[in-house]
Amino acid sequence: MSRTTAPAPVDQPADATLTHGLKQRHLSMIALGGVIGAGLFVGSGAGIAAAGPSIVVAYALSGLLVMLVMRMLGEMSAANPASGSFSVHAERAIGPWAGFTAGWAFWFLLCVAVGLEAIGAAGIMTGWFPGTPEWAWVALFMLVFCGTNLAAVKNFGEFEFWFAALKVGAIVLFLGIGVLAIAGVLPGTEAPGTANLTGDGGFMPNGTEGLIVGLLASVFAYGGLETVTIAAAESEHPVQGVAKAVRTAMWRIAVFYIGSMAVIVTLVPWHEKAVAEKGPYVATLDHLGIDGAGQIMNVVVLIALLSAMNANIYGASRMACSLVARRQGPTALGRISGGVPRTAVLVSSVFGFLCVLLSYWRPDDIFMWLLNTIGAIILVVWFFIAVSQLVLRRRTEREAPEKLVVKMWLFPGLTLLALAGMATVFALMLREEETRMQLLGTGVLTLVLALVGFVLQKKRESRPAAPAGIEH
Repeated sequence: MSRTTAPAPVDQPADATLTHGLKQRHLSMIALGGVIGAGLFVGSGAGIAAAGPSIVVAYALSGLLVMLVMRMLGEMSAANPASGSFSVHAERAIGPWAGFTAGWAFWFLLCVAVGLEAIGAAGIMTGWFPGTPEWAWVALFMLVFCGTNLAAVKNFGEFEFWFAALKVGAIVLFLGIGVLAIAGVLPGTEAPGTANLTGDGGFMPNGTEGLIVGLLASVFAYGGLETVTIAAAESEHPVQGVAKAVRTAMWRIAVFYIGSMAVIVTLVPWHEKAVAEKGPYVATLDHLGIDGAGQIMNVVVLIALLSAMNANIYGASRMACSLVARRQGPTALGRISGGVPRTAVLVSSVFGFLCVLLSYWRPDDIFMWLLNTIGAIILVVWFFIAVSQLVLRRRTEREAPEKLVVKMWLFPGLTLLALAGMATVFALMLREEETRMQLLGTGVLTLVLALVGFVLQKKRESRPAAPAGIEH
């Protein structure tokens, strides 16, 4: 399949047998809740500790990059809804090797992430139930969400709908309390003014170095947004669903991420140890003297982790199914029963559980290698998205302009700006000692996948062409 003649519905054989069991309310809430992950609730603490109040700028810059990526992905996904999402777009735009690389790299990222989320969730449960084995909680969570994804897709949609609703409710409540505290109208509090923003070293207490560390931390907190374009292929109205989700991405990022960071650094001194140790949300609620804040936020973090597990098993299975449909993976993974790729669900779940076992058996070498290899995969995926949109936008304008339901702003200028932003983040990762190994690990994995994909592409091209009228 050449990159200039790839048909629009690249993974149609698989999508044709997947059910359209996701309702619009499922898709809307997946899009809304997908922005809110455990990385926001807990991981942002390290960014605040490094950047101080300037973490707001870091999240704004990385948020701008994510908005551009989502707009590009939305344009392509609305024009060609497919369960393989950006992998399908990369294949059409660049070639089969690119679809193979982006797809399997993302599958690997999701499977390892499932294991990490299971470990995090189990850690919370053992805190509540001392003496219980962590592995038992991991096994329970794996069984529950593997079972959920083995059933009809509407079950996945229902779980994500309620998980997302709880996460959104929690963060809206937090923002409401924070705004009242900043205004000085929350009982028992006084308006902090700008003391925490300009005192204790100023707005950028650790200079540009601290801002860079905060920027890198914030970039990876945005992972998970891509799931909505994968899920859209199984929704009742894929094109309209993607269009609506992408158009509302801007205010979601601005309110949930940038708004949260602004509230936190205004209310709490950035250098307070609790920000990094307990997480910024717990630290803020404790600072305001709200009883039981720690346990409340632990419940929210647990929900965020379980939601991510559910979504990542779903996303990994659909990506694997799409890759097989395009003859880029083991045929067995693509078998669909009852509208669900059950083999892909099982394999993705087992791979995630294996990652958990490795965290017990080989925490210092193999597991650490796994963590390093996934460190920058999301950036690699974004790079493929931007390059694909650059190519496909012109092709779609020429061949089927009516499909451009969602359009990238100021094309091609903002697409090129996004690519420059990604290159800058890559350069900053290489510069920082803590992220350098992650970048190198991801680079090795990406290179290996690209070579395998290229070899497979060349083998396929060397075979005799299929008779006219038969599409693969």
